Amino acid sequence: MHPTNLMSALSDPTRLEALRLLWDGEEHCVCELMRKLGASQSRMSRHMGALKIAGLVTDRRDAQWVRYRRRPRLDAAVVAVVDAVLALPVPALEEEDAA
Repeated sequence: MHPTNLMSALSDPTRLEALRLLWDGEEHCVCELMRKLGASQSRMSRHMGALKIAGLVTDRRDAQWVRYRRRPRLDAAVVAVVDAVLALPVPALEEEDAA
């Protein structure tokens, strides 16, 4: 896993929220991710592709849907970085708009 891919994957709010959902280790259907994150199928596919390239998630096709989950056996250093990023407070939209 290249550090640039990891940092790029962690730099987008939608990808972070997807990781937050997937970090429980359970499988989640792309339809669930789309609904919870308010993303279109094409947008969600792009984001999940970036998380796959970074080596953070794996997928499995199930009929017409794709199911994603946290990649098993991630390097401990990668898990520590993701855990630290996910532990950061999520800024309110008003704060982002004011910046």
